[in-house]
Amino acid sequence: MNIGLFGGTFDPIHRGHLALARAAQERCKLSRVLFVPAGIPPHKQSQPLSAFAHRYAMIALATAQEKDFAPSLLEAPQDAGPGEAGKGKARVANPNYTIDTVGRLKQSLKKADLLFLLIGIDAFDEIAKWHHAEDLFRECEFIVAGRPGYSLADVANALPESLRPRQEVTRPFQRQAATGDLVLKGVTIHLLDEVYQPISSTTIRETAAAGKPLGRFVEPAVADYIKKMGLYKGR
Repeated sequence: MNIGLFGGTFDPIHRGHLALARAAQERCKLSRVLFVPAGIPPHKQSQPLSAFAHRYAMIALATAQEKDFAPSLLEAPQDAGPGEAGKGKARVANPNYTIDTVGRLKQSLKKADLLFLLIGIDAFDEIAKWHHAEDLFRECEFIVAGRPGYSLADVANALPESLRPRQEVTRPFQRQAATGDLVLKGVTIHLLDEVYQPISSTTIRETAAAGKPLGRFVEPAVADYIKKMGLYKGR
């Protein structure tokens, strides 16, 4: 069975996320796609983030009509331990690293199952800085959603240094669009080139804060939830 893992803050989940998941499912014959809202994303610890429960609920609403899509609690925050709570202290939670999330998910999978990590090209551009990035490529294949302006060489050069081809190898691909499959020693990347949608979660939050309609960005049920719960007001 092929399983897709799609992580992110999903604050909120929007139509661009769903389009990526559908394209990835078709391309790699994914039986399931798990949407994993981040508990504490390492790269966004200083930014305000909606409560995990809200982001999980919005994913559940957005994927309700997609039988193979589901929200996941893999990075759900843990309650403070009784010892610290008894002392009146709040436990500082550790950030959620993707390599740890992948490890937890794999414990529930069969040996024959294949895991695919879904990610946008902008995030993939920073993949070499991720925690234990080399290990991630050993644990799963990547499905990367490209966008105009990125070449196959850009994708290869974003890899961790230990997995990166020499420059003389990638130089001929500087003008080749990031499409198809990139297969190197220890690396398998499936590139999606037709799913780019210029939708920004920041723009959605700003639109919601201004009280404007969200229908062109998110599913109707998500738009209703944002309005009902008063999310993003005052940001």
